[in-house]
Amino acid sequence: MIAQNIALYSWTNGVIMIAVFGLVCLTLIGFLVKFMTSSDRDKEEPKER
Repeated sequence: MIAQNIALYSWTNGVIMIAVFGLVCLTLIGFLVKFMTSSDRDKEEPKER
């Protein structure tokens, strides 16, 4: 009975921090993929000619 009334841990703060961390990781991975797939070949072609 006592164990049901005492909150041993609040999951709210942990869940929010994990969600923010996940969003930051996904954003960084998105920028990394964007920069890896962007090509600078159009800028380099006139230099090779």
